[in-house]
Amino acid sequence: MTGGPVVAAPAPGRGPDEVTARRRFVTVSFLFWFPIGMSIATGVLLFTERGMGLAAIAGFYAVHSLTAAAMELPTGGLSDVIGRRPVLAIAGLLNLSAFTLIGLGAAGWAIALGMGLMGLARALSSGPAEAWYVDTVHAHAGPDADLRTGLARGSSATSAALALGTLLGGGLPWLLGLAPGLGEWLTDATGGLVIPLSVPALLGALVEVVFVLYVLSALTEPPRSRTGVRGVVGGVPAAIAAGLRLGARDALIRRILLTASAAGAALAAVELLTPGRAAALMGTAESGALVFAGLACAGFLCSALGSQLAPLVARFAGSSERAVLVSLGLVTLGLTLLGLTAHAMSALSTTVAVTGYGLVYLGLGAAGPNENDLLHRRVDASGRATALSVQSLSLQLVAAGAGLGAGALPPGPLPWLLAATAVLAGALLWVRRAAPAKPLPDAVPRTETDGSAPVSAHP
Repeated sequence: MTGGPVVAAPAPGRGPDEVTARRRFVTVSFLFWFPIGMSIATGVLLFTERGMGLAAIAGFYAVHSLTAAAMELPTGGLSDVIGRRPVLAIAGLLNLSAFTLIGLGAAGWAIALGMGLMGLARALSSGPAEAWYVDTVHAHAGPDADLRTGLARGSSATSAALALGTLLGGGLPWLLGLAPGLGEWLTDATGGLVIPLSVPALLGALVEVVFVLYVLSALTEPPRSRTGVRGVVGGVPAAIAAGLRLGARDALIRRILLTASAAGAALAAVELLTPGRAAALMGTAESGALVFAGLACAGFLCSALGSQLAPLVARFAGSSERAVLVSLGLVTLGLTLLGLTAHAMSALSTTVAVTGYGLVYLGLGAAGPNENDLLHRRVDASGRATALSVQSLSLQLVAAGAGLGAGALPPGPLPWLLAATAVLAGALLWVRRAAPAKPLPDAVPRTETDGSAPVSAHP
């Protein structure tokens, strides 16, 4: 990708080796998503305990989603201008503030501010860690180095962090309730600021401190040329424009963005409709929430397994492109099974529905690393994080629209089958191999700049 700051070509042998880079990427991925996982199980319950109604809670999550969507492209461009490490550290500090506000805040404005900061951190984090990994591997081993294995392990670490965090976040308040009077003592001792349901968020804030320290110490980067405020302000829009141009001109990038949109439709249907099905199956909202927490954990584990299997699927299918086709086929099958069992409550139909749920996450987990392997071979270091932000934006915007659409449709098979149709359309994009990339007419050759060491390639 061009149009961003001029960077140096990768110089093989520079920086951490591939194994070290992979280990650091996996660790960063886990540390970032683990506290977010802890907040999943207790978020709605915590806000309810603070006296917020459902409309207000929906507004809090809308603040998060809209902030993340609005800032995706600007923050991706920021990473390409000033570097991966500072942007990730800022994301960690924002999450630290967000979890503190959410854990301690009793007023609506404090919770809304915390959710907004978390959305901004989500936008900041959507590309830099992966960009750093690819940059480092390319700098050490050259542009033909294997990326799928590291990308798969990073994706698996993310899923594992969400799964473990969900279990821990849901279990901590329950464990505090086992000790007689402990929860009441905690509330009284802090004047109501800390209640059992807020403990996961506050523990997440402590994990963010570890995340920031690790990022600053482990994600070493070659020095970039000095960039002042004027350079940042000027460089970010250029990086964004270059990312959008590449998506418009490159057929393979368009496929990846459309596939991300299809994944957004699938996730919106699953996340919106599954909790209601769980509550209907169990008979009460409370027991349904418990079942959904376990099911969500299982889904994250299936996603982690799919990510681990991504290189094997690519070898079996013959290429990363064919692997995406196979993986999206699994997602389509899973959504179809969920749709066909939407009105049934028998043991057999429930088993089929749970199987479909697992297939959705297994397929999405296997598709992601193979899509990103193709993406990173199509873009260079000057715009890699921006390209990942465009990909993330495609998923989030379609997920928001699909969620509203699924909520407006009558309950039953239709919302599930429409999501399955969207994913099937995304899968069919990969039936034919993409043509080789054409050089952009305004491509700028990458050269050494004053005082800057070679910059490697990866978000």
